[in-house]
Amino acid sequence: MQCYCGSKKDFSGCCEPFLKDSSKPLTCEELMRSRYSAYLLVNADYIINTTVKENRYEDDLELIKEYAKSVTWLSLEILHVEKNIVEFKAYYRDVNGVKVQHEKSNFVYEDDMWLYKDGKLFNSKIERNKPCPCGSGKKYKKCCEKQATL
Repeated sequence: MQCYCGSKKDFSGCCEPFLKDSSKPLTCEELMRSRYSAYLLVNADYIINTTVKENRYEDDLELIKEYAKSVTWLSLEILHVEKNIVEFKAYYRDVNGVKVQHEKSNFVYEDDMWLYKDGKLFNSKIERNKPCPCGSGKKYKKCCEKQATL
């Protein structure tokens, strides 16, 4: 089965070893991809354990589970990777239609592992002439955008 993160690799050779804690991501991009897969699989423990300690909060576990279950994750698009920064768009469907979370995430390497520190969110829209993030192969305007207006 192809990995949820969109790497085109097999899940067992991509994000699964990280989610099962049998290996650690070697790059911040691998961590970003595995965190996306963790959201899709509602693995809140992984999300918490790969966040810097100072940004973990008591009610995180339930909030992450609630958020991850409230949407259907469609696809991940990595836009740019620098030394410790990953800019991405994560596409999802909620009760109001298809949305995009566009973020530039900051990561740190401490205690021999990559951790998510924080991120800057951007107010982005799905481009009408791009392929639909649902994977239909149609342009967004002919697929999910059109369905939202019906």
